[in-house]
Amino acid sequence: MSKTELMLALWEEGRTRLTNLLPGITPADLQRRLHPQSNSLGWLLRHIGEVEHLFAKNVFGEPIEVRASTIGPMAKDHGQFTDLEELLTHLEDAHRVLRSAFEKQSDADWEEYIETKEFGRKTKAEALARISTHTAWHSGQISLILKYGG
Repeated sequence: MSKTELMLALWEEGRTRLTNLLPGITPADLQRRLHPQSNSLGWLLRHIGEVEHLFAKNVFGEPIEVRASTIGPMAKDHGQFTDLEELLTHLEDAHRVLRSAFEKQSDADWEEYIETKEFGRKTKAEALARISTHTAWHSGQISLILKYGG
């Protein structure tokens, strides 16, 4: 197994924390939150996809346009993410784009250093941990919303 195949397998397995939840989400779940001031389930789904797109662009140099409405100081959840099919399509596209970026890497590319304002200077291999744990973190929040959210 090449290093690229290994990195891709690690990321894909980590992402199952999200993908295993998706079939059980209904449109009514998208407005649910753990607390009135916390982010809604719909907002979290959108955020995961946006961060995966940004990761593909900023870490791997994918030539994509990213509209990030859930990132930055002005990003507020006003219950605007209510279309489940649109959110699932967005997540599928983020998966496709990021997977494609991974597949373009040579084994040596994983040792290349990149620098981003979000997490500083890291090798691409180290950066992989960032995107994997980001998705897992928010997937845990989604799981708690599905279990306890109102």
